[in-house]
Amino acid sequence: QVQLVESGGGLVQSGGSLRLSCVASGRTFSNMGWFRQAPGKEREFVAAFRLSGTSTYYADSVKGRFTISRDHAKNTVYLQLNSLKPEDTAVYYCAAGVRNSPTAVERVDYWGQGTQVTVSS
Repeated sequence: QVQLVESGGGLVQSGGSLRLSCVASGRTFSNMGWFRQAPGKEREFVAAFRLSGTSTYYADSVKGRFTISRDHAKNTVYLQLNSLKPEDTAVYYCAAGVRNSPTAVERVDYWGQGTQVTVSS
């Protein structure tokens, strides 16, 4: 059974940092990424590894502030969130794609349960 389990969310002040983790079990994925969903809004793409697994892709709103990384040995992907803003407040979801890099909701095959990130002003 495939599972993606996120951790690391929390409450942080504007300008602060957090690191999210996502551990995958049940299989190994080359294509993993992160999405987020704020209250009343659609789920949106944040960051992902490209198919090659060596390059990355980011949403414009987080480029230069967030960094995606991975530890193959631990089957874990991370999202470092720096210079956080109140508009970054959302539930952050880990995502994995079997054949495609998860850069859009329709390209995701597996989702984690989500972890809440709240940024106070």
